Amino acid sequence: MISEDERLDAVFHALSNRTRRQLIADLKVKPARVNELARPYAMSVNAISKHLFVLEKAGLVERRQDGATQSCVLAPGALADADQWIAGYRQYWTSQLDGLAQFVEAKENGQ
Repeated sequence: MISEDERLDAVFHALSNRTRRQLIADLKVKPARVNELARPYAMSVNAISKHLFVLEKAGLVERRQDGATQSCVLAPGALADADQWIAGYRQYWTSQLDGLAQFVEAKENGQ
């Protein structure tokens, strides 16, 4: 059984690469076969497959078999987990920035 921390590590590792982030953006539009996903990139189908494997391992992408055709689809659950983790820090930084804004406004008003 994989822990929540290990899942998040895999998601953030997968998202750390711009090609993988672009593949996620491509799959957000519609499911696609590996060779379709590889076309816009200056890399081989094999290289794109390796990126897709990292995305699959992180739970961000699933491969679905339809007869002889295999398509990749976005699996947004892992992104939701990462967003939930980030949300806790978003609240912290928002309150820090609100405090800074109040401080700057007070200084501008001579307080």
